[in-house]
Amino acid sequence: MTHGEGGAGRTLRILVVNWLDRENPKAGGAEEHLHEVFGRLAGRGHDVTALVSGWSGCTPRASLDGIDVHRAGSRYTFSVAGPRYFSKRLREKAYDVVVEDLNKVPLFAPRWTHAPVVLLVHHLFGSTAFQAAPVPVAVATVLLERTIPLFYRRLPAVAVSESTREDLVRRGLASDRVAVIPNGIDVDHFTPTGAPRRTRPTLLFVGRLQPYKRVDLLLEAVARLVRDDLDVELLVAGSGDQVRELQELAESADLSHHVRFLGFVSEEEKLDLLRSAWIHVLTSPKEGWGITCLEAAACGTPTVASDAPGLRESVVDGETGLLVPHGDVGALADAIRSLIDDPDRRRVMGEKARRFAEGYTWEAATDAFERLLQQVVRESRHV
Repeated sequence: MTHGEGGAGRTLRILVVNWLDRENPKAGGAEEHLHEVFGRLAGRGHDVTALVSGWSGCTPRASLDGIDVHRAGSRYTFSVAGPRYFSKRLREKAYDVVVEDLNKVPLFAPRWTHAPVVLLVHHLFGSTAFQAAPVPVAVATVLLERTIPLFYRRLPAVAVSESTREDLVRRGLASDRVAVIPNGIDVDHFTPTGAPRRTRPTLLFVGRLQPYKRVDLLLEAVARLVRDDLDVELLVAGSGDQVRELQELAESADLSHHVRFLGFVSEEEKLDLLRSAWIHVLTSPKEGWGITCLEAAACGTPTVASDAPGLRESVVDGETGLLVPHGDVGALADAIRSLIDDPDRRRVMGEKARRFAEGYTWEAATDAFERLLQQVVRESRHV
């Protein structure tokens, strides 16, 4: 495709600045978003470069999903190494637009590039940073988040949920400059199956095992259900810094026959788990979107989650799942039991969840991003 061709307008030279790429051992939801959206943009003919951090033993360059990936510094030095690498290696490419993916620490792209900058925000940590990182890192994160309005107030921004948009506006970004483009999922991959669910009532958590995910609340809820003679099993799929602590908590609560830690699981294993579990559970105090809720929904599995920012949008309370006050273990256990005890309600919720998930695809997210980037570039050329 050449400049001027295609229904979406001219092809663009796009630089995406993100802390990680999908090959990084620490990659998560932000990296999935990067490759799903910008990989599709590359497939449509746009010239996409990603500037990311590296890790021990990584190659400095890679081509992933049609994206030219440049790795500079490490996870902890990228805020300095990234802009320096850009100045030495990438500045001459004259990008049409730069997308800065804000993840914990702003990279202040408007300070080191002359191209128009679009800020992409999955969620802001605020006080939850103290549950996600050591105190010095958390303090730095909170302080740096407070600088966002100073550097990005009038810039175009993308939030992945209405909750994140509201957070950005509260912090001082112009409301008319923040668009909401929800994450998508592959609804052809995440599908229900005709096979029966697991025989034993099964709960499923999928995600990083970090303190801010509050998996401990799930363990407490399971302990309550077991004390009430409900033979329930919780499957915990994922790895992270809190694995050993959570295992010890489960052992101390005598839950060895009711909780299984599966560690990291492959995409195919995750799909099987989402299809076969009775209920998906997520008790974070805050999420950018809660994409696993949508993946579960696409598999016809309802979710019980905290009534928290981000999760309020990926779970429709009473229809695709149930929302409970964050931290209320009694309410959490009651919600889980209500769905276990009512198979018809659980089945209807699963059917509604599938229909809900079908409204969110990566193609739709890419279409919206492409339109926005084209608009930003057009506006910049008329300034």
